[in-house]
Amino acid sequence: MKNKVALVTGAASGIGRATALAFAKEGAKVVVADWKQKECDETAHLVEKNNGKAISLQVDVSSSKQIQKMVQDIIKEFGQLDYACNNAGIEGEQAFMDKMSEENWERVISINLQGAWICMKHEIAVMKKNGGAIVNIASVAGLIGFPGYSPYVASKHGLNGITKTAALEYAANRIRVNAICPGAIQTPMIDRILKEDPETIEQMIAKHPLGRFGKPEEVADAVIWLCSDNASFITGVVLPVDGGYTAQ
Repeated sequence: MKNKVALVTGAASGIGRATALAFAKEGAKVVVADWKQKECDETAHLVEKNNGKAISLQVDVSSSKQIQKMVQDIIKEFGQLDYACNNAGIEGEQAFMDKMSEENWERVISINLQGAWICMKHEIAVMKKNGGAIVNIASVAGLIGFPGYSPYVASKHGLNGITKTAALEYAANRIRVNAICPGAIQTPMIDRILKEDPETIEQMIAKHPLGRFGKPEEVADAVIWLCSDNASFITGVVLPVDGGYTAQ
């Protein structure tokens, strides 16, 4: 991936940070984007510490204007965009539907689904000239239901749907679009969920046939592969990286 440019949203920690480092390891110049400026800067520093090149951009993906400016800044800095990993997302509040606030629904959808759609809209616009590859980070919640997380589940099902649609719409432009559905990955998000009920840790691990949580680096490896020429005939795929969770 030398001389290529990769964008990673939600790059402040977890899967996003691991993916940024993985792109850099392959020789790509990396744009790390997140609304958490300090942590985003730390990711960029880690990339450069490992002899990579990165720029850090503070971006709220619920803002169309900020996303548009982000892509404009990438083109201004590097002149191209070859890969994008749309990873930014939140889990939102936990509640059954009759107790779920409309504010929580709107916030989760605006970041996880609408934000990813707007990112794709602008990424694709600049990729149409030379082609490219996009990987959206969905979730096993985009394949099955999870009680108490209806906005999150809806957003991830929707993300898988627009992934397939974009893959069909832009195949002729040599833009491949795929999604990854991680299971329980050891990230700050899963830490927040389990902090509320530590007894669920063993229960959650037991739902994964491989008997453990995944690592952010394992998802990052799948992102790199899907973006690489080794996956040149793959588009419109929704790939579980879930330790066998959804095979049951």
